[in-house]
Amino acid sequence: MLTIIGCGNLNRSDDGLGAIISQRLQQFLIKHPDLEVRAYDLGTAGMEVMFQAKGASELIIIDACSTNSEPGTIFEIPGEELEEFPQPSYTLHDFRWNHALAAGRKIFADDFPEKITVYLIEVANLDFGWELSSPVQKAVDTVVRDLQQLCRTKYQ
Repeated sequence: MLTIIGCGNLNRSDDGLGAIISQRLQQFLIKHPDLEVRAYDLGTAGMEVMFQAKGASELIIIDACSTNSEPGTIFEIPGEELEEFPQPSYTLHDFRWNHALAAGRKIFADDFPEKITVYLIEVANLDFGWELSSPVQKAVDTVVRDLQQLCRTKYQ
């Protein structure tokens, strides 16, 4: 079973790209119920990533990034390169998906996906708003198309 998790804040323009991708994949999966794929829009709920990934054979996380690269650049990174344990904090808001990867692997052990891939897309605009910038919209379309193809070929 493949689990795809989109993260981000839909109210902050390009930051919502992970949520938008997961919502589009959910619509795709409704039309293809035979695929062994789950897709979740988890917004900014980092802790929930750990629980939704439990039991999956493979995990894909999609989120926005800001690295001063060209807007719309797509980075595909192995999850183990990004996972880290959180620093002590008094709020769960500080617990992000990269913390969920490290914690989930430790807590769930063999019931946590071995293969984790993270797609990060460089943002152009993080202002309040619901529209994606043009280069990010193109990258979103590319990732959606690539993930639909992956689902059709590997998880049928």
